[in-house]
Amino acid sequence: MTDVLTPVLSKNWGDDRAWTLQAYEDQGGYQALTKALSMAPDDLVTLVKDSGLRGRGGAGFPTGMKWSFIPQDDSAAGNKPKYLVVNADESEPGTCKDIPLMMASPHTLVEGVIIAAHAIRAKRAFIYVRGEVLHVVRRLQAAVREAYAAGHLGSNIHGTGVDVDLMVHAGAGAYICGEETALLDSLEGRRGQPRLRPPFPAVEGLYACPTVINNVESIASVPSIVTGGIDWFGSMGTEKSKGYTLYSLSGHVKRPGQYEAPLGITLRELLELGGGMREGAELKFWTPGGSSTPILTAEHLDVPLDYEGVGAAGSMLGTKALQCFDQTTSVVRCVLRWTEFYKHESCGKCTPCREGTYWLVQVLQRLDQGQGQPGDIELLLDLCDNILGRAFCALGDGATSPITSAIQYFRDEFEAGMHTPSSELFPPVASTLFTPVGGAA
Repeated sequence: MTDVLTPVLSKNWGDDRAWTLQAYEDQGGYQALTKALSMAPDDLVTLVKDSGLRGRGGAGFPTGMKWSFIPQDDSAAGNKPKYLVVNADESEPGTCKDIPLMMASPHTLVEGVIIAAHAIRAKRAFIYVRGEVLHVVRRLQAAVREAYAAGHLGSNIHGTGVDVDLMVHAGAGAYICGEETALLDSLEGRRGQPRLRPPFPAVEGLYACPTVINNVESIASVPSIVTGGIDWFGSMGTEKSKGYTLYSLSGHVKRPGQYEAPLGITLRELLELGGGMREGAELKFWTPGGSSTPILTAEHLDVPLDYEGVGAAGSMLGTKALQCFDQTTSVVRCVLRWTEFYKHESCGKCTPCREGTYWLVQVLQRLDQGQGQPGDIELLLDLCDNILGRAFCALGDGATSPITSAIQYFRDEFEAGMHTPSSELFPPVASTLFTPVGGAA
């Protein structure tokens, strides 16, 4: 099964001091930049567009198309500067792909940033990182310093007349800043809250200037496309979801971790690569793209993990965070934990999300404690219906997805919450991943 893997972004993760410029260049690093600087910006945009690269941050929007939205007619843009912003505020519960990428090979991202900035004619770029991951911030800053010293960043890069400056910005730990417009507000020094659209960032983004905002993995994939070409990239993945990607496998599996594979691989195949479920475990439910996507069950083991396949199954590929839960896990308790997170991280700007997540937690807590009231399940569904599509950003929608899908597949567990605590039906010690201190699980 190992031949299923396609190590491109992760090929150098195990190398000695892979994060240094020397190690990266020894593996062919920055050759893509040399080639990209010899190309016209419009040709780079066309290359990425024709490659079929889709955003790896969740929505799957075509990356090259997003770049093409930047107005290049100076009169139309009011002769404003253009900016590139990399969304490295990875915060989705269960998602862990961008942080290991930046830790192991920060220059992969830096090279992608320079190429992308050249493509959209931006002279300044930003990487917005979660403030809690200080080790990642420091590693990125060290890589940026190395790139400046080597002449890969700054003025007149490699004597081509291209200027790109890059700044690493540490956020303050708000999940909402993963939403691109809230990220822009935070980057400008304001409280991170989503903006009303239109205008869209491509027209009025950072400092009211044309801005492209892309996920870490999206930008880090660009150098390999420049080097390998359209046909090479398209040889992996599916017709509409091309290329390779990083899948985060976690939960009740033997070997959790990052698995880089072509889009369209199935969870059954990934579980085989990960050694399967832990001893005595059977897959009960799983998330295909983080906790904000509708859950799926064991009957979906052979669903192609691409945007179309997962969408047809009633969920979203999202961040490709595959959290696998076995038969010892209470669906009610799990959904409650996720909802508590969304309640805590709501920015409070809009009523449906601010008030709705509060009431969702209240009802789920009753059911978790075995104190549910008649009509609670219908109340949950009604609350979700009033949040879905009515919140200011996607946080509200994401908070409802695991609840409605959990009721769809495991309604009996919610009904049991009318009389029996979930801790009795599913003792927490049975589903724990780690042995408690001072005793056996």
